[in-house]
Parts: sequence; structure tokens; C-alpha cells
Amino acid sequence: MHTFIGAPNEKSSEAAHITRESTPRSVLLLFFTEMITLLVVEMNRYYHQVLGNSDDRLSPHRDVTEVEMFAFLALMLQMGHTVQGRLQDYWTKMEQLCCPFYRQTMAHARYYHILRFLHFMDNNRNGVDRRGDRLWKIRDLFEIIRTNFSKFYILTEHLAVDEVIVKFKGRSFQEYIPKKMQTFGIKMFKLCDSTGYIYIYIYIYDTKVYLGQDRQRAAQHLRATHATVTNLTREVEGFGHKLCRDNFFSSPDLFDNLDQKKISCCVTVRLHRKGMPKDVKSKTLRLKCGDIQVRTRGDLTAVVWKDKRDVCLLINIHDPPREGNYRNEHRHAIKPAIVADYNHHKGHVDNADRMANSYTANCRKWKWTKKLFFHLLELVIVNSCILLSSCSGKKISHRDFQLTLIREMLAQSGHEPRPSMTVGRPASASNNIGRLDARHNKHWPGHSNTNRRCYVCSVRGMTQTMMFKCVKCDVVLCVD
Repeated sequence: MHTFIGAPNEKSSEAAHITRESTPRSVLLLFFTEMITLLVVEMNRYYHQVLGNSDDRLSPHRDVTEVEMFAFLALMLQMGHTVQGRLQDYWTKMEQLCCPFYRQTMAHARYYHILRFLHFMDNNRNGVDRRGDRLWKIRDLFEIIRTNFSKFYILTEHLAVDEVIVKFKGRSFQEYIPKKMQTFGIKMFKLCDSTGYIYIYIYIYDTKVYLGQDRQRAAQHLRATHATVTNLTREVEGFGHKLCRDNFFSSPDLFDNLDQKKISCCVTVRLHRKGMPKDVKSKTLRLKCGDIQVRTRGDLTAVVWKDKRDVCLLINIHDPPREGNYRNEHRHAIKPAIVADYNHHKGHVDNADRMANSYTANCRKWKWTKKLFFHLLELVIVNSCILLSSCSGKKISHRDFQLTLIREMLAQSGHEPRPSMTVGRPASASNNIGRLDARHNKHWPGHSNTNRRCYVCSVRGMTQTMMFKCVKCDVVLCVD
């Protein structure tokens, strides 16, 4: 097992100035400053291109500014906390759906204009590989995010690699994974680590969008998953990190490759993979519940443990366990320490994906570029929250961080909550009724046939019954 030495001496975090007084917006801008400029420039360029080439009479709009873009993104984030069935419902005046916040922040026509022409790259740009790079429409933005993720954070010892699905049912490069919560969508690979604070925070260090099998790697007799893990772990080589991944990525060849780069592993593996010992194949094994089989080759250990089914792991982090049958007094299999350690660290990516999808706007987007952008925005917010918590020691939940960020983004855009206008007819005159006083001719005193409660006393929370009323207003009042 390789010793974890952490980041090199010459590499220090560029976010060291974050303190307890830092705000969510100031941390977000570490990742987002370049992105907001790119969004504004490319959107205005795209709008003028469409305006000049379209035969339709589009209504003219002024260019979008960075201030408006912050307000637009703040509304998108807020929609994840007040979910409506349709996008237009956020601006509706229907009583049971009305939410004045959105109308007071931005007119719906302006919002739709920004959403329609949101763009990420110049379509007329030269030198772009439009055939070889299927991600070219969002490539610049994607690379900015990947670079900033590795710039402002120093990874901890335990890492995890896994694939996630960004829900999307358009055509493009859609994938289907039946075991995922979102079965259809864009597949992404992520490298995450655990920071170990009160909340299980996961920092998304690197991401990669699945665009089909890598033909160049396949020509070098490497599996596509082998190339994926190699690319994701390129910047953590030589530091002694410990990596967990599932059997989709694992093979003895990949294990040996990472071991040469001083990356230790604790992974599950499929028994039929090339390089696995022949005597542990599923067809030859006849294990009982609680049985453990161990095979070693240098520092590499293959462990097969039988619970409800066979579980095979490849490790060089722990010492090999002893072979035998281990069950408790209830005849249940005793879980080995290596399995417990694997279960503890394997879910880093799933937890990160859960946080990113906790407050996502229920807005159907037809273009894959916009769908992927808003998911990347959620990842930036998750990482900003973790960075603030880890550097400043401030305990803040993901929800509170996002709500505070929305308020700060709106304040930067100059938004001030406007009082809602009174809807409907004014209140009746009976709400302003005073005491029964005949001297100033306010009311016409008279006797009531029944003993009833005084209206003024009832409004003030007191109980006072009277036999007098105003004949004009037909309201029971105390005599002044």
C-alpha cells in the first residue's frame, strides 16, 4: 500500500483567503467569473446572428448585461425551491399558484428571451472540430469548470469514480441505465472525495461526459472504462490516494496500471474479467454463506466472499483476510473489514449527485446544451458550499447556502422587493367602525332584539355583549 503524501509542496490552494466572513457569492465567483462573462458575450452574439439571419419579425431586445444574467440564474435556482408544473406558472396571477417574487424580479418576456438565446460558443468560430468533438457547443464552458474544480481544492485521501445520469430525453447522445434513478439521459463520469465534516460533503473534482467508446484507446487494446479512469485520475498520480470504484470499471490490468502511479485501490470486480484467477470463476466456485476465498499476486489480493451472492474484490489497501467460514450466532455471514471499508467510500459520487439534484428546477429543456449547463451550475454550487465549509469551518447546509446565494445574486443585480399591490375591492366600511357615539353623529343608536357581542371588542380580542346596535350599520357596539 502506498503512503498518502497529500498535495505537493509547490501546490497550495488558491482559495486560502476564504474565512468565516466570506459569503456564498464571493466563493461562487471563484468558479463563476469567467463563466458569466462567456455567457453574456456568447448570448448577445447569438441573438444578433439570429436577428440578422431570420426572416421572422422578432421583437427587438436590448443586450443582456452581467447584472441581468445574475438575476436570471438566481430565478432558475429559486425555481428548485418553489416547484411548479409549468414554466409559465411562476408568473401566473392565478390565486392558488401565484408567486409575486418572480414578477417583481424579472418580466416573463425578458426571462423567456434570455432562456431562448442562452448560448455558449460562437457558431461561426473557426478551428472547431465539429465532427470529432460532439461536445463542441459547450466545450469552452466545460473546460473552464474542470480547470477551476482542480484549482481551488486539494483532494483528500479517499476518492471514488462512478457514472451518473443527467436526466434528458432528447436525441443527441442519450444513454439508458436501468439501475439508475434517472434511467435515460446524458452519462457523465465523476471523480469525488469525502471531506469528513458533520455533513457528508462531497467535492466533485473532475467530470467527463460520455460521448461513446474512445476509438483511439480501443486501438491501443485498452477498454473504454480503463481509459476513463486513467483520464480522471491523471492529476492525482504519485500522491498515494486510495480509490474506490464499482465492477463496471475494474480489471486486474487497470489495477496494475494505477499501482504504478501510486494509486491504491479497493474495488469490486466481475469474476469473468481478463486476468482473474481461473479457480475463482463463478462456474467453479461452490461457496457457502460466510465463506471467504483469497488469492494473492504480489501486492494484489483477490477476495471472494459469499453472503447472499458472491462478492469479489481486488485490494492492495488492506492485508489479506484469512480464508474460512465466518458466521454469527444467528448463522448470518459476518461482513469482512474490507467490504465495510468499500461500502463506506464507494458512495461519494452518489451523494454528490443527490446534493446536486436536490433543488433542481422542474423545467423541461429541449436542447442538451442548456440541460448540461444547468447541471454544471448545480455542481459549481455544491463545490462552492463545500469549499466555504472546509476552508472557513462554517457549518452551513446546502439548502441554506443556496438560498443565501440567491439573495446575494439578486442584491448584486439591484433587485429590491417591491410591495405587492392590493388586488380586488377595498375592505368594507365596517372594518373601520368605532364606538357607538351619538354625540358626533357617527352612528344611530338603537336597541337590539338579542344580546350580541360588540364588534370593536371582538376585533381587540375581548368579549363584551351588548343590547345596543347602530341602526344604520346594523352592527352591535358598546356605548361610549
